Amino acid sequence: MRVSIGVTNYSWPGGAASIRTNLSRVARVADEVGVDTVWVADHLLQADPFVDPGHTEHLEAVTTLGFLAARTERVRLGALVAGVTFRPPAVLIKSISTLDVLSGGRAWFGIGAGHHEGEARDMGLPFGPATERFERLEETLRLAHQMWSGDESPFEGRHYQLAHPVDSPHPIKRPRILVGGTGERKTLRLVARYADACNVFDIPDGGRTVRHKLSVLADHCAAIGRPYEEIETTISTRIEPGESADEFARRCVELANLGLDHVVVITRGPWTEDAVRTVGDAARAVAPIGAGGT
Repeated sequence: MRVSIGVTNYSWPGGAASIRTNLSRVARVADEVGVDTVWVADHLLQADPFVDPGHTEHLEAVTTLGFLAARTERVRLGALVAGVTFRPPAVLIKSISTLDVLSGGRAWFGIGAGHHEGEARDMGLPFGPATERFERLEETLRLAHQMWSGDESPFEGRHYQLAHPVDSPHPIKRPRILVGGTGERKTLRLVARYADACNVFDIPDGGRTVRHKLSVLADHCAAIGRPYEEIETTISTRIEPGESADEFARRCVELANLGLDHVVVITRGPWTEDAVRTVGDAARAVAPIGAGGT
């Protein structure tokens, strides 16, 4: 089983002047202790519900990932997840290719349809109806596969038309694609058709929701003849204040028993070096469990 951290809160003491140093320290510890991936949230405004209202610091995701690539050597890097309406698809795909080249092949491509209408309104971003956003998401996924395969032929979609979609340099290795969200009719169907990974949520119901969502995903895979085992199943959960590495490792084992390959950990408040070390200790304890993705 893989264990990662998700950075959702940049409100370290000291304000903006402290972010660079604290984020560097957290990333370097993650690199050292066996954390699989450092994920960042793709928002322009602070979206963590546990943040003190007086703290609104939040960094743009792609720029932050480039910063993290320069300060780490091993961890994978990705946004959980990029909103499809935030950037034109070729710009987004090119940014992930760039991240992969500059990180030495460590980029994820996390993407979703987006759901923060208030943020879009506040920041002047496009935010169409859900049906349109899912159409744009599917076209972006198709385009990513095309560009990363080296196919430079014209792309004709309902929402996007590209005369000559060039991606040079190509990624060192094709970034793994994670589609965020758990909608059963649209999102999980897109996971089955286009993605390497899904992301579900840790709901305290004894695993019923997780089992159901993974079963729906397996059905979508069966419908198109794709082996379900090809998809890396990830789950977002929160480490509680004071939770020990052993306690968290036991929770990871329980999640593995539900059929999950990869745990993405967020925390109340900004990450500390000690909290990342706790996650790293748990990661080493559960690493032998399951085969996971590649």
